[in-house]
Amino acid sequence: MSNRLFQGVIHQMRDAIDRTIGVIDETSVIIACSELGRIGEVNESITAETMASAGTFTINGYTYKSFGNHPTPEYAVFVSGSDSEAVKYANLLAISLGSIKQYYDEKYDRSNFIKNVILDNILPGDIYLKARELHFNSDASHVCMLVKITNKTDVSAYDVIQNLFPDKSKDFVININETDIALVKEIRSDIEQKDLDKLASSIVDTLTSEFYTRCMVGIGTIVTGIKDLARSFKEAQVAMEVGKVFDTEKTIVSYDNLGIARLIYQLPTTLCEMFLKEVFKRGSIESLDHETLFTIQRFFENNLNVSETSRKLFVHRNTLVYRLEKIKKITGLDLREFEDAIVFKVALMVKKYLSSNPVKF
Repeated sequence: MSNRLFQGVIHQMRDAIDRTIGVIDETSVIIACSELGRIGEVNESITAETMASAGTFTINGYTYKSFGNHPTPEYAVFVSGSDSEAVKYANLLAISLGSIKQYYDEKYDRSNFIKNVILDNILPGDIYLKARELHFNSDASHVCMLVKITNKTDVSAYDVIQNLFPDKSKDFVININETDIALVKEIRSDIEQKDLDKLASSIVDTLTSEFYTRCMVGIGTIVTGIKDLARSFKEAQVAMEVGKVFDTEKTIVSYDNLGIARLIYQLPTTLCEMFLKEVFKRGSIESLDHETLFTIQRFFENNLNVSETSRKLFVHRNTLVYRLEKIKKITGLDLREFEDAIVFKVALMVKKYLSSNPVKF
């Protein structure tokens, strides 16, 4: 990265500085130069000890100035000549290249650091040390969102999301794998859940309407500090997986709004299987046909209201009552009774959960 970065700057400055200019690394190799043919050349007269010396120095008709972020300089700029103009150019180049390298290194390190934090690839004790070194605001609030691309297109969703959140000092867009992109966004303390939903909606709308890329967004909870970012990211993953099981029509799923689905998702599958056997002692849930299950779903959607459900289903009230009696006869549960309805509703969710082969984080 540094070689291309330095060569770009040298190339732009070669017309302004009417001299041979370039950069040499600590192994005495020229890695950038206004004379392209000299790149890769080894200058044996320059050693690491020479570069470590303070100020500018002149060797064989060239003026050198060391720079770098480490305790000992990693690079040195050189300018042909040993006069005061050469010293001035060398100092200016060293300051410019040093600042540019620091900016790019910090940007890369910050993104890589955040990625390691959310993926739990860094020790807790090292998080605070690295955060202090990279000048992170430990009191700031953040939220993690996980964007999953559900169809393949030629568009880079990563680039689109980066353009939506251009503040690289506060917002981090991280590639997790081919389909998953994490967004770690700094937010104000007064942000509410509806604001996060709007933010996620803007991502979905942009990718869908402008780039024909379908996606789903999982939203974790708001956390303060760097250490809890991993928890927010895992919550976004759980929201995504739970949404794929219980809310298949939704493109935005928030961990805070999962309700009973989150509880079911956290249960062991063996316990879920025992629960289903206990609920359906008389007859299995598989004995209910598609029409009956559709009736049950509409009955729940209309708050156990027989008249309203029959109207929505375009059937006579007595027909619906007959179907409910049939369900009671098969399962032993009367869906017109609140407690039985709750048990049946949870049982349907548990059944759906087991059928989905859940992935745990």
